Amino acid sequence: MAEWGSVEAPARVAFLGLGIMGGAMAANLLAAGYRLTLFSRTRAKAAALEAAGAVWCDSAAAAARDADAVCLCLPDTPDVEGALFGPRGAAGTLRPGAVVVDFSTVSAAASRGWAERLAARGAGFLDSPVSGGPGGAKAATLTCFVGGEAAVFAAALPLLRAVGRTITHLGPAGAGQTGKSANQIIVTATMLAIGEGFALARKAGIDPKALREALMGGSARSFVLENHAKRVAEEDRSVGFRAELMAKDLRLAVAAAASLGVVAPGAAATSQWLAMLEAAGRGAEDVSALVRLPSEWSGVG
Repeated sequence: MAEWGSVEAPARVAFLGLGIMGGAMAANLLAAGYRLTLFSRTRAKAAALEAAGAVWCDSAAAAARDADAVCLCLPDTPDVEGALFGPRGAAGTLRPGAVVVDFSTVSAAASRGWAERLAARGAGFLDSPVSGGPGGAKAATLTCFVGGEAAVFAAALPLLRAVGRTITHLGPAGAGQTGKSANQIIVTATMLAIGEGFALARKAGIDPKALREALMGGSARSFVLENHAKRVAEEDRSVGFRAELMAKDLRLAVAAAASLGVVAPGAAATSQWLAMLEAAGRGAEDVSALVRLPSEWSGVG
């Protein structure tokens, strides 16, 4: 059995995927004193990190060579599969005892398979999808839903604390992804409920801003009401987390529920609403567009 040393700064960490979330998380690791090697499909996204001392590599394999840990933050399951096990993937150069932490939101079943394949190479694996959005990524206050061996989790905890504030080990490999699916079901159901409430208010001539202020003082208060609903009430259409990514997350959640025999009509419904956004060519909009739909369809949006 491999021995897991604590992944504390200034350990060497490879970071693969530098989108809105990944770039911010990599910056926090660098600020915490970790030595970073980087790889992403677009090198321009690494410019600020390189200027701060991170080292760009021309492949995932090159970035992972001799690293103590490899972190990934990629859009979907096939992207992680390719970054780990593709022709120039990180798995080919991982040293025994290295820890892989996947911050992506992907398939729980695939995560379990990756854990087994990496264990055969002497490496540890944690699936650690996150919640908190771009703001949480920048502020290092993300929630990490973590699956994997307890010993690997303990070794990676210093690294996780550099990017997140609420870090919970939920069980074996795949448990983190299942926890994130539960999160997304709850978040999107709340968004849709707020959207229906806003539509009702608008139809009755009530300003959604005033309604939101009232709701914030009662039992309906939530992160979604505080943040996503505020964006909608103020007509803020800037893009943080894209609707098409949430649609992917809900497809994963619905599939997970089906595989476990869970009755989840709410997840199925919100998944269809998000699919309608995609079908309308609005997948690149912010996910708060889901809150707008009931008003739009009610003729008051």
